[in-house]
Amino acid sequence: MESKKIKIALVGNPNIGKTTLFNRLCGLSQKTGNYPGVTVDKKIGEFTFNQTDFEVIDLPGINSLYPKSKDEELVIKYLEDAEGDNYPDKIVVTVSALHLKRNLYLFHQIKDLEIPIVLAINMTDVAKKRGITIDEQKMSNLFKCPVIKISAKTGLGLNKLKETLTQTIISDPIEVTYTNVFTEKELETYKHKYQKLSKYHFFLSVTNHQLNIDEVLEQKNTTERKLRIDESILRYKFIRSYFDEIVKVDESKAVDFTTRVDRFLLHPFWGYVIFLFILFSIFQSLFVIAAYPMDWIDLGVNYISEVTKSALPSGYLTDLIADGIIPGIGGVVIFIPQLAILFLFFSFLEESGYMSRIVFLMDKLMQRFGMSGKSIVPLMSSFACAIPGIMAARTIENKKERLITILVSPLLTCSARLPVYVVLISLIVPNEYIGPFSLQGLIMTAMYLLGIITALLAAIVFKWILKGNYKSTLLLEMPQYLWPNGKNILIKIWEKVSSFVLNAGKIILASSVILFVLATQGGEDFDNAELIVKSNTTNAVGFEEKVNAFKLENSYLGQLGRTIEPIIRPLGYDWKIGIALISSLAAREVFVSTMSTIYSIQSNENMTIINRLKKEKKPTTGKAVFGLATSISLLLFYAFSLQCLSTVAVTYKETKSIKWTAIQFLYMSIFAYAVSFLAYQFLN
Repeated sequence: MESKKIKIALVGNPNIGKTTLFNRLCGLSQKTGNYPGVTVDKKIGEFTFNQTDFEVIDLPGINSLYPKSKDEELVIKYLEDAEGDNYPDKIVVTVSALHLKRNLYLFHQIKDLEIPIVLAINMTDVAKKRGITIDEQKMSNLFKCPVIKISAKTGLGLNKLKETLTQTIISDPIEVTYTNVFTEKELETYKHKYQKLSKYHFFLSVTNHQLNIDEVLEQKNTTERKLRIDESILRYKFIRSYFDEIVKVDESKAVDFTTRVDRFLLHPFWGYVIFLFILFSIFQSLFVIAAYPMDWIDLGVNYISEVTKSALPSGYLTDLIADGIIPGIGGVVIFIPQLAILFLFFSFLEESGYMSRIVFLMDKLMQRFGMSGKSIVPLMSSFACAIPGIMAARTIENKKERLITILVSPLLTCSARLPVYVVLISLIVPNEYIGPFSLQGLIMTAMYLLGIITALLAAIVFKWILKGNYKSTLLLEMPQYLWPNGKNILIKIWEKVSSFVLNAGKIILASSVILFVLATQGGEDFDNAELIVKSNTTNAVGFEEKVNAFKLENSYLGQLGRTIEPIIRPLGYDWKIGIALISSLAAREVFVSTMSTIYSIQSNENMTIINRLKKEKKPTTGKAVFGLATSISLLLFYAFSLQCLSTVAVTYKETKSIKWTAIQFLYMSIFAYAVSFLAYQFLN
């Protein structure tokens, strides 16, 4: 019989290394899912120590048990649901040795929930370099629970933490007052009356408006807000009463590298210059560094397609695999190097502590656009994918700022647009250098900047439309600069790239099969293609290719494309591009795989997708289909349109509003069509 896993919940303030600890404990033995009924990611991992199996859940970072965001609401509901399947057997509260006084407020709140608890003090190695000494034994005696010094980055103290978790943890309540309104006897009575887990559970239910005891509060001449304020004052008073006994700071031993670096990175002028330079370097590297591995993958995909054709017996199934599935999937796999580089840089910024500086630096600027510094995290996340970007907006307390952030996030250039941009830029921009800078990389940077500028302009419009004068206050801890942990970065890159490839791969596999079937079946003209082409041509040169082109145009896929062609022709698109536009509603990157599949079916030549598109000519004029005007039009269309139904679904889940979901989809689609129309008509 399989032994029951011990459930461990990781709780802590944001940016104190909790997720790094989770990665250290579980490594790759983790999975990501959604909490029931919401779209916030939860991470669950497993590890075994001394023949004891553990299941670890990494809860979102919170500041207190008084929720100001959706993330915090979720954590509190989780900790109150004693009947839930994932209710923890033990809790590890992670605090930072660098911000201990502030972090201990949440610890004392969690402690009063009367769940077996371990206090893990992270970054103790860094604290030592700053002259900070912490007496964990005094803390353990005072708090009546295990206190472990750790470094999630280096692994210091992790075995001791695991050993402690295998033992029975006795976590006696601390005799600390958090309310002067209710007596201990009253709290005990109310606890039993309302069937709460602890006296503090009852207190939280009152202060978080979950229990209606207005008559009692009126008799006590208090309100839920006053109860919260009183608790904060009493808890911090208690923390101050012992803090100097457990924490000693000797500034003569401090080596404060962080402060010196922040003078430049948080400078009101140079801070922005450095930030823009970092973004520019990232986008340059997407072309320069990734060029060789992308070429190797492209050649490899073509080689696999040729080997498949020669190894399998000729027939419809072989054509489906070699000309449909392999080119379709290869059209996305080729971009793995660029995705990995993008996620590498973003993970490096997050792990090093610089991402928090970006939030702080951008706060005043973002206020002008109806958002706040906290909006930067969702917006930066949207460079990877708009879906986690929109979900990350849950940390924004101000409803107006949160809604604006959600509505403009999809305008940022996500990784799904990257394959489309790379193909189109490669078609119209030569692979040349201006000094040390790649010309293609400069155009890619311009596309990213275009997305940023458009998102900010859209935010101004929504700031004017939406009512609400309240401005949020940014409360943020600046973490110590740390050299990123290579293992954590590799885990993050693996998670994001594999998620992208697997999610896109399923869509591409299905669409490749559907597209191939529709492109290889048709009506009477399709079946008699050879006779019709033969009767209309006197030149035998290129006869087979002409037949393939005629078949494709008269297939079911071609008929669908020609139906929508009048709508998109003013943008410079033919029916083949129209098919790609429709299929990419499932995922933007499907555009590339669709074009790859279509042109693989049309031509028997073995060549890369870039060369296939360069070779394509308009039958009426003989000019390149993907000329400057059409390619620029497509670039702008994909820069602004919401070609991702998954993003639409997540927007609805997060806003619970059909109105704002529809507004987001329509304003982006109409704007994309208008800008692409003007660009094509002007350039053509």
